[in-house]
Amino acid sequence: MFVTFVLKASRIMETNKDKPGSTPNEKPFVSDMCVNSFSQKGVFVCNICGRCFSHNNSLQRHRTSHTNEKPFVCDICGKCFSEKSILQKHNRAHAIEKPFVCDICGRRFVYGSSLKYHQSVHTNEHPYVCDICSKGFPKKSELKRHQRVHTNEKPFVCDVCGKSFTQNGNLLHHQRRQSHEKPLLVEVCGKTFSQKGSFHDHQMLHTIKKEPFVHNICGKGFPTKTMLQRRQRVHTIEKPFVCDICGRRFAHTGSLKYHQSVHTNEHPFVCDICSKGFSKESELQRHQRVHTNEKPFVCDVCGKSFSQNGNLLQHRKIHSNEKPFVCEVCGYCFSQKGSLQNHQKVHTKEKHFFCDICGKGFSWKGSLQRHQMVHSNEKPFVCNICGKCFSHNYSLQRHRISHTNEKPFVCDTCGKSFSEKSILQRHDRVHTSEKPFVCDICGKGFSQKGNLQLHLRVHTNEKPFVCEVCGKCFSQKGSFKDHRRIHTKEKPFVCDICGKGFSAKSTLQLHQIVHTNEKPFVCDICGKGFSQKGNFQQHQRVHTNEKPFACDVCGRCFSQ
Repeated sequence: MFVTFVLKASRIMETNKDKPGSTPNEKPFVSDMCVNSFSQKGVFVCNICGRCFSHNNSLQRHRTSHTNEKPFVCDICGKCFSEKSILQKHNRAHAIEKPFVCDICGRRFVYGSSLKYHQSVHTNEHPYVCDICSKGFPKKSELKRHQRVHTNEKPFVCDVCGKSFTQNGNLLHHQRRQSHEKPLLVEVCGKTFSQKGSFHDHQMLHTIKKEPFVHNICGKGFPTKTMLQRRQRVHTIEKPFVCDICGRRFAHTGSLKYHQSVHTNEHPFVCDICSKGFSKESELQRHQRVHTNEKPFVCDVCGKSFSQNGNLLQHRKIHSNEKPFVCEVCGYCFSQKGSLQNHQKVHTKEKHFFCDICGKGFSWKGSLQRHQMVHSNEKPFVCNICGKCFSHNYSLQRHRISHTNEKPFVCDTCGKSFSEKSILQRHDRVHTSEKPFVCDICGKGFSQKGNLQLHLRVHTNEKPFVCEVCGKCFSQKGSFKDHRRIHTKEKPFVCDICGKGFSAKSTLQLHQIVHTNEKPFVCDICGKGFSQKGNFQQHQRVHTNEKPFACDVCGRCFSQ
């Protein structure tokens, strides 16, 4: 009888849906009498959509979804809810009460559903399977979200501008940006935020000095136990959060959510000044500092300010001189574990990643990906200030510093500042005379990898840069560029004293000595000075009696 009624109700719904004259406000398929008579047998039917419930209170709760009524209001932030139980769950977020504890790892949660979801990390259960690609998920809602990848469905639509989203959370972020709603208030400074994550991140700035939770491996302190647990995953390499689209794993749920925006291509956070979109509110806030030139992160030792917290953290290590990660081969110390791991590949010379087009090998996957853009001529990284395009993200980051003029990396020896850590490391070798890049053929050492690569061409006689005008070949790109100016008659290097132009910078530098009368090359035997190295070398042959130039006809030798 029960099944028959439900089937009839659903058929009536389908029939009346297409009837002429029927409107959404009508109650076309289940009469009040039918509902009342049938509810006596333990079934309560919604007179709007026909959905059935076993309890009357479940039906009443469901009806609020049609009326959009939210009578339960949070006393702290003013957020409204359709049910009292949902409000009670929400209140725990303010009280930071976490009564649900995982019996395997001890992690605590605000909601029982969050605990159940977390436990699937330990059990590896994925009962909800996609019909299209057979991928499994621990939650039904995750499966539904995943299926939108196949259907390209975006059911969450903004009623103001009509923009649609695959996830409800992204729609809420977008709506708050449009309404400028910021319900979360920081009691210390009065600043307001629209997102809970940004609110908590900002609160940490006020409590930054209080770091009672100290990591037993690296000694780093944290203001909360949760942040310490997140840090522990860095050392244990535990990555429990898996992307349901590409399978990539992450140590933190925030990192996973940020990564998923790569697949959905959603950017709900839009800059009011230049209209650029971002997937995270924190990224938008960072971007807005480009327009305002705001630098809120201040070093408490020297007072230097930065636009990004990461740059401040890097800068602080200058004062503490903390370098806990030591290379076992050469003893070189690093402030970050990732930098040590990258450095170790210099010694092992491992190359696991190879280009499919030219066969060139690389130690790092990122290096291969950057190299492949040389073949495709792809430049996906765009500067949001001037619009300049770059093949590599690091090139874009380097370029951005030209707008902010920030130099957070300072040399401990001479105090010189640099915009990039890698440039500082190269500069350090000037003071240490370290030459870690050694030629396998002749044993000569170099402070920079690029110089070693240039040197190797001496042995291989490789000259990859060919002039398309005269066919002359060069081993170095700089020499090739200088040579091309002979054909173009271009002379971009101009002497600021006499106005004479030169095709190469080195030629200009030699010329400038004429004006200064500088003679940096001094003979250690007779003390005579020379302005050019070539003239100095010729002079030395007077003392050594060296005659390297021989006549092909008579065999007589000469010093010049």
